[in-house]
Amino acid sequence: MAMRKSSSRLIGGQTRMIKQMVKRWSSLGRKQQQEQQGEDVPKGHFVVYVGGVGEKRSRYILPISFLTTPQFQILLHQAEEEFGFHHQMGLTIPCQQHVFESLTSMLR
Repeated sequence: MAMRKSSSRLIGGQTRMIKQMVKRWSSLGRKQQQEQQGEDVPKGHFVVYVGGVGEKRSRYILPISFLTTPQFQILLHQAEEEFGFHHQMGLTIPCQQHVFESLTSMLR
């Protein structure tokens, strides 16, 4: 029983941390994104850019529900380590596009 409580606290803490990370990233790039791409992101979705350093990046619109999946949380942690919170573009995932597409297809 104690194991379940501690693991649920850990998951709850991770969820809060992920939400904070997304808020930071989205607020940094929101104004620039709106100017560049208009208001084409539907409610309940968010934009990510996928590609490594020096690669051409592709833009994806994803449902917010992806943020709570363990697989996507791993990508968010990699993004934080690679790019931090202060960069010009919105949320950028350092991942090859075919790998990202394969992962997101499994999450749908």
